[in-house]
Amino acid sequence: MKGLVNTPRDIARELARKYSTMTHDELDLLESILVPMKFAKGAMVLNEGEVCKNIYYIDKGLLRQFYYKNDKELTEHLGVENTIVMCIESLFQEEPTHLMVETLESTILYALPKQKLEQVALHNVNIQILYRKILEESLILSQVHADLVRFESAQDRYKKLCKLMPQVVLRAPLVYIASYLQMTPETLSRVRAASLFSDKD
Repeated sequence: MKGLVNTPRDIARELARKYSTMTHDELDLLESILVPMKFAKGAMVLNEGEVCKNIYYIDKGLLRQFYYKNDKELTEHLGVENTIVMCIESLFQEEPTHLMVETLESTILYALPKQKLEQVALHNVNIQILYRKILEESLILSQVHADLVRFESAQDRYKKLCKLMPQVVLRAPLVYIASYLQMTPETLSRVRAASLFSDKD
């Protein structure tokens, strides 16, 4: 959490750089709808049964998205700085979510309220593009995760996660990484040990 504190303008610029080119006026518009939010470690950003009304951009920190199945917690997503988190089904159907979002570190988020984002996107092509690209990225990440657990071996799942999300591997608790990769913590420990051993060869 150390380092320079980003302003809403910095976040607007970062979003524009990542998803769409924008004029000063468009950056002003985007900045005007950003809502900064601070959470302590272990705080709930979204609870089961709430309606997700925002797209969240992670400025600092680490989040996990999870749900309960047969009284077990299952991790759906892990997010770090400069990535987006949302409960897409709840966001678009405006229905209570089964997914929960919890901070694993002290976290600073910037919320993009869907209603306001859609209002400004109606009259602005570059903000429409930004909105579309954020949604595309979220859908692609979901597909990548689904394919990972469907088709890859435990070893390959872990190797791909190291490549795609190195900060998550370094910072998230083992139990949540294991759950995200749909393996037991014991299996993940073996896979990590084997991976370290093979890297030394």
